[in-house]
Amino acid sequence: MPEGHTIHRLAQDYAERFAGTRVRATSPQGKFSDAAALLDNTQLTRTEAHGKHLLLGFRTPDTPDWIHIHLGLFGKVAFGDTPAPPPTDTVRLRLANTTAYVDLRGPTTCELITDDEKRAIHDRLGPDPLRPDADPHTAYRRISRSRTTIAALLMDQKVIAGVGNVYRAEVLFRHHIDPYRQGRDITPTEWDAIWGDLVDLMREGVRNNRIDTVRLEHTPEAMGRPPRVDDHGGEVYVYRRAALPCHICGTEIRTADLAARNLFWCPTCQRG
Repeated sequence: MPEGHTIHRLAQDYAERFAGTRVRATSPQGKFSDAAALLDNTQLTRTEAHGKHLLLGFRTPDTPDWIHIHLGLFGKVAFGDTPAPPPTDTVRLRLANTTAYVDLRGPTTCELITDDEKRAIHDRLGPDPLRPDADPHTAYRRISRSRTTIAALLMDQKVIAGVGNVYRAEVLFRHHIDPYRQGRDITPTEWDAIWGDLVDLMREGVRNNRIDTVRLEHTPEAMGRPPRVDDHGGEVYVYRRAALPCHICGTEIRTADLAARNLFWCPTCQRG
C-alpha cells in the first residue's frame, strides 16, 4: 500500500496537470459512470492529501464536489500527455484536458463526496506530517496514554496519518527505539525527534518520489557497499533486510509480525 508521501506527490501531480482547467471525466470500467457524468466538463480547483487519502476538488453547481480516492493495495495512477490512447476497461476514472490525461485503476475507494463528508474523513484521521495544519501534540497525547507498542501506534492512521510500514521501521531505527516499547514509555523529547524526522523524511519522499532513510555517512558510496536491490527502491536501514547484517553494528536484522504487517528492526541498535 502506498505511504503518505506518495499520495501527497499524486496531489501535486494532479494539480500541476489539471488545476484551473476544465476536464473531461469518464469511467470506462463503468463503476464511477454516474459521478463522472456529473463532473464532466467541470473545473478541477484544488487537490489535497491527508495520510493515504487523496481528495480532488471540483467547481460544480451541486453540493458533492470532491472525489475521494484511497488506492488500497492495488490502486494505480498513470499520467500521460495528449492525445490519450483509448482507455482499457480496467480504468475506473479517466480525467483529461487539452494537454494531459490520467487513469485511475483498482482503487479501494473512488467516490464523490460532499464537504461535510470530506470533513469527516479529516476528523477521523490523525495528524499528517506533510500537512501544514498537523499538530504533533495531538498524536502524542494518544501515544503517551497507550500500552500499545509504539510500532503499532505509528501504523494506526487514527493516531498519525500517512506513516506506513517503511517509515515505521526506519524512523524507529534512526532513533534507536525498540519497536515493542509501549507508547506511554515514549518521552516527549523522543516523540519530538520522531515527528521532526518523519516530516523531513516524508518531504524528501515527496520530492524524490521514493523513500531513502540512510544518512549520508551510511550510503553505499560512503560505506563501500553495494546499493540496495529491491522493487521498493531507496536506501534503508532495516526494511526488508531480515537476516542481513545491520549497516551500523553488523547484527542480523530481525523480522516479526506486528499490527498485521512485517516489522523489521535491529536488536542491538534498538535495545529496549
